[in-house]
Amino acid sequence: MSATFPKEQSEDYYITQLSPEAYKVLRQNGTEFPYSGEFDNHFEKGSYHCAACDTQLFESTHKYNSGCGWPAFDTAIPGAVLYIEDHSHGMRRVETRCAACNSHLGHVFEDGPADTTGERYCINSVCLVFVPEKTTK
Repeated sequence: MSATFPKEQSEDYYITQLSPEAYKVLRQNGTEFPYSGEFDNHFEKGSYHCAACDTQLFESTHKYNSGCGWPAFDTAIPGAVLYIEDHSHGMRRVETRCAACNSHLGHVFEDGPADTTGERYCINSVCLVFVPEKTTK
């Protein structure tokens, strides 16, 4: 999907461009089942982009295995993610959304690796598209 500005589109656009599961998570704040996502145990070199608008969100160098059942990163690309206070389900959390198209990505927690940022971006796989690092021969 090519990205153009502004990246936030009509809901009809997202309904036609995203799978039903991706639409539910990205546009209706859903959550995929833990350990079910394509990128939970994915550790190739490259970058992770928003599945709704193709904005680069995370680098593979910041991905780690947190054991939580969803892809985890210790930092996001600066300016790529919005942070929203979330008090749903009787919890106090910080929701992460794509800064370009305002799609739900997951949440960020303060229980990440102490030797890096201490943060754990817990992101739904269905919200991501992986772009492999280009290798030169």
